[in-house]
Amino acid sequence: MLRYLTQRAIAFVPTVLGVTLLVFFAIRAIPGDAITAMLGTEAGMLTANQRASLEEYFGLDKPSYVQYFNWLGNLLQGDLGYSVRHGQPVLDVILARFPVTLELAVLAVLIALAIGLTFGVIAAIFHNSVIDLFGQLFALIGLAAPNFLIGTLIIYVLSVYFGILPNAGNYVDLTEDPVKNFEQIIFPAITLGFAFSASVMRMTRSAMLEVLGQDYIRTARSKGLRERTILSRHALRNALIPIVTLVGVEAGYLLGGTVIVEEIFTLPGIGRLAYNAISQRDYALIQGVTLFIALNFVVINLVVDFVYTLLDPRISYAKHS
Repeated sequence: MLRYLTQRAIAFVPTVLGVTLLVFFAIRAIPGDAITAMLGTEAGMLTANQRASLEEYFGLDKPSYVQYFNWLGNLLQGDLGYSVRHGQPVLDVILARFPVTLELAVLAVLIALAIGLTFGVIAAIFHNSVIDLFGQLFALIGLAAPNFLIGTLIIYVLSVYFGILPNAGNYVDLTEDPVKNFEQIIFPAITLGFAFSASVMRMTRSAMLEVLGQDYIRTARSKGLRERTILSRHALRNALIPIVTLVGVEAGYLLGGTVIVEEIFTLPGIGRLAYNAISQRDYALIQGVTLFIALNFVVINLVVDFVYTLLDPRISYAKHS
């Protein structure tokens, strides 16, 4: 198992390097620079010597490829650089914001699984019935409605009819006040989980219908096994593999930061951090956040591969070595 996971981790190295190259040079193709973004209109008042001094201080006086290799060398030592806008090391800024996004992503996934798996299994059991039609309608609405619309409607309903304004910019950490934190995080999580649950529901329904038509399910029924046992122990277990893949991909996106939802509910997460870093030309922070997101995808893919083997013993590590 350790050998397999090591091989998988090594296989992702070229991907991560490609991400660093793409982000590093793409951000520098955008008009403007970090000094102008940092000083604003005052940047035009700098003398040539002052600008040269600032460029030397931030390492912007060197060719781009030299800056890249310098950054990559520091990265291997655990140094992601220094954020000129926050006045802190990039890693510290990311780690301060990541718990918010992590909590939001975990809660959204739990909501999506609770709704999607339940509706998906029920729709498959009552195939082509009114219940199935209702489930498909729910999935269609969930996939069609964008997150910003759902989030805006939630805020409108809560504020107008219940007099509640979610979050309002004063975010409370989980360790500081769990109850207040839950009140602030639940509505953004529902916003994200609603659309995700629609995808889970459709995937669960399709996978369950395919599994329920297999010969071993008919054999289990002919042996007199209870329907509940067949559904939970045989059908759902084998139907979970494509669902795990879907959850892994979606979890990667959620951990990468949900910019729109975090902006609507004013949550200080990775998504808003990345958005602000791009608008402020904070090169080091953009590079650090993007690399952090890429690493999240790598880790989640490794977890998904491991879960495969737990769900289906026929998937062995030896086949991948």
